[in-house]
Amino acid sequence: MPLAKMQLRAILILWVLYRVAAPGAFADEPQDGAAVLRAMHDRYANNWYDTLTFQQDSITRHPEGKDSSEIWYEYLQLPGKLRIDVGQPKSPDVRLIADNTFTRVENNEIKASRPFTHLLLVLGFDVYKQPVDTTIAQLKGQGVDLSKVHSDTWEGKPVFVVGADKGDLKSKQFWIEKERLLFLRLIEPDRQDRTKTNDTRFSDYRQFSPGFVAARVDFYVDGQNVFSEVYSDIRVNPKIDPAFFDPRQFKPEQPERKP
Repeated sequence: MPLAKMQLRAILILWVLYRVAAPGAFADEPQDGAAVLRAMHDRYANNWYDTLTFQQDSITRHPEGKDSSEIWYEYLQLPGKLRIDVGQPKSPDVRLIADNTFTRVENNEIKASRPFTHLLLVLGFDVYKQPVDTTIAQLKGQGVDLSKVHSDTWEGKPVFVVGADKGDLKSKQFWIEKERLLFLRLIEPDRQDRTKTNDTRFSDYRQFSPGFVAARVDFYVDGQNVFSEVYSDIRVNPKIDPAFFDPRQFKPEQPERKP
């Protein structure tokens, strides 16, 4: 065999061995969604950020055809903590997710608080840092059928689809890029109107040291783009005081006193 062909064959063999042995790689199709989640975690558990901040251009598309936008500032501490300052850094209007609880703050007062599992936070960020069993429990708790997994293609890239059979674009499901094991898409029935389908898409992934960040998120309802997020000034592993995510820093709304 000519030397050049022998070298090429050796390279191909090494590449196959690397793909099989690499953390999170699949020699065959994954058995279920839990295997996909485990592969995602194992690929990046030691190469992902703990904190993240960015500026967000929030674009709302109104039914009459006009767009409106505003600037938000977001802060993450993984796993499970997200703070959104609406309008300016340290805004008096805040949306806070911590310990599976959503808190809405207006004018530095807590207006509402309720249990909430943010699947975009779980699948786009937390999955790489928290125990796999925690992620599995969260997804099962939100009605994702992890026994169902199949291969498909999304925007020219091979993907794993977890939670639905092939051709089903209605059931709650998530799509993961096969090559980099990054979250791409969440499809689920609308919370207010179950006849409608929400389709959230992560795109424009940018590599940092460590980890990746999707710099664009688009929200669709029944195929109509209703909201977009575009990220800039992205910073990985900045120092953030944990108290920044503590809802106790805000005052609860005071009931109106009657004379």
